[in-house]
Amino acid sequence: MKRPFPLSRRQLLLALAFLFAFAGITLFLFRYKREEKQFSHITSQLFTDEMTSSTLNMHYTIANPADFGIYSYKPILPSYSKTGTLKGQAATENVIAALKSLNPEKLSDADSYTHRLLLRSLDNSLKAGSFVYYKEPLSPSSGMQSQLPILLAEYAFRTERDVTDYLSILDQTDEYFASLLVFEQEKAQAGLLMPASSLEKVKEQCDTIVTSEALEAGTHFLQSTFTERVDALCQEGILTEEEAQAYQMQNDRLLKTVLLPAYEALADGLFVLEDTSIPLEGLASKPEGRAYYEYLLVSETGSYRSIEEIKELLSAKFSQEYEAIQRIVAQNPTLVQRLSSEEYAVFPYTEAEEMLLDLQRRMSGSFPQLPEDTSAMPAVTVKAVSQSLEEYCAPAFYLTAPLDDTDSNVIYINEKNSPGGLELYTTLAHEGYPGHLYQTVYSNRSFLSQGENKVRQLLWYGGYQEGWALYVEFLSFDYASALLEENGRSQDALCVQLEKHNRSLQLCLYSLLDIMIHDQGASFRQVAEVLENFGITQVSSIKAIYAYIAEEPCNYLKYYLGFLEILSLQQEAMAQWGDSYSDYAFHTFFLDCGPSDFTSLKERLLETTPDASLIPIAS
Repeated sequence: MKRPFPLSRRQLLLALAFLFAFAGITLFLFRYKREEKQFSHITSQLFTDEMTSSTLNMHYTIANPADFGIYSYKPILPSYSKTGTLKGQAATENVIAALKSLNPEKLSDADSYTHRLLLRSLDNSLKAGSFVYYKEPLSPSSGMQSQLPILLAEYAFRTERDVTDYLSILDQTDEYFASLLVFEQEKAQAGLLMPASSLEKVKEQCDTIVTSEALEAGTHFLQSTFTERVDALCQEGILTEEEAQAYQMQNDRLLKTVLLPAYEALADGLFVLEDTSIPLEGLASKPEGRAYYEYLLVSETGSYRSIEEIKELLSAKFSQEYEAIQRIVAQNPTLVQRLSSEEYAVFPYTEAEEMLLDLQRRMSGSFPQLPEDTSAMPAVTVKAVSQSLEEYCAPAFYLTAPLDDTDSNVIYINEKNSPGGLELYTTLAHEGYPGHLYQTVYSNRSFLSQGENKVRQLLWYGGYQEGWALYVEFLSFDYASALLEENGRSQDALCVQLEKHNRSLQLCLYSLLDIMIHDQGASFRQVAEVLENFGITQVSSIKAIYAYIAEEPCNYLKYYLGFLEILSLQQEAMAQWGDSYSDYAFHTFFLDCGPSDFTSLKERLLETTPDASLIPIAS
């Protein structure tokens, strides 16, 4: 039988060539897919493990766990243990090994960048294993003894499961604080216990944050906020009145029988540990303090610059700000006196809501609109910090919204310092628009809409976040100047510029002092001499500045070095993009990258050409 359509030799060779090419392409694509599947598996497992190991962290990271593949979990408030720390280090090593086995060039562009960030972050975190007892979870200014009550008070109740999770976490606070006391005891054995002056502050907080008097009177904020949240669930029909009352009774019982005794036991344990012979000094006085400080700089700021480079960067900025102040004062000798006048103190807006609206209006055109098909800004509530926490809280803070629930946001203002006028305006810029709130909502909505790898939510970069907030805070001084000019107050507009440069100079000085104290071992007397040269002569002020920097290494640098790194990145963008540069394009690039270390951001910038369509869109 004759074969139909016989192939010629030439046709046969072409067919074979096609088959080999097809097989090669298939193998090529398979290898790429295999790398992507492995990366997805590694990161998904890492995300799930991290989320299910701390219900508190999970709740503040994602609102609906099931949407992220987490269908079952046990409410956990993780406690410290030496064994757990060692296991964590081993797990990190395993993840690093798995990531290094992958070829990032075979991943998608977004996953390749995530791979880069994750590997750098984990490599640095491994170093923490050499400095276990150098960290301080009970720091007087930012320790868990003052942070945990705020996290509990703002724990959102969206479902009944949230209520039961919350109560389960509350029921574990005794074990949690007991484990922190064990950690402090181990620190003492290692010769790294916090100084007596710092320990006394922590003990005082334990004695005053939760008191039996407030609980018996039913006036404690952990009682009132709980009632508000369960009442809201009743109004939504999620809980009945009887269920709400039962949960309130359970909350009161746990506050009185678990949380209060936990604070009392921690205070008593710290009292026993107190050693008045331990002075308040920087990390440089510790055996491996300088090495830990170098690790902490990277961990807190996301900057990989050497300490010498950082000092040069700070010194140059200090000179620049000092000269700017001298120039303004020389041209306007009456400004310094004007700063303390009643007329200057009067700001065009008095209410936080008015200020936030003005900030949103002025930022439009220089910042991209929020992702998704909406130009509406998410709701924000400005709350006062509870009076029992005023002594221990920052002047203001924004509670980061979960990845999948950015519609409702809260900014806390510490009214102990009675911020108002320009101070409140710039604070709201830092915490709200275009600061933390805007940055968080933009990042979260962008990640969801673009399907970014959820493991990015585990990566924290203080310099990226706080540097951005300080960057836009300084922009808000310019907004305030423009506002005053519009109201015919040119002299006051100049005063605002003077305040901007003075704040920058002050933060720069404190950042330099951070390095002096923790890297160079500067004593209190040496720090006092520096401060006295800049007109800070009151002993109580000098003591407060020294104590804060000594107790919170790298905190000022997290803000100010982060800010300087953003300015450096901006200069790089101007040089690389030329005529295509605009603030709008730079801000879009920075926000689209999402939280990152600054080395990775610079690498990303060098790989980026600004989209010609990136033109400001006025709202």
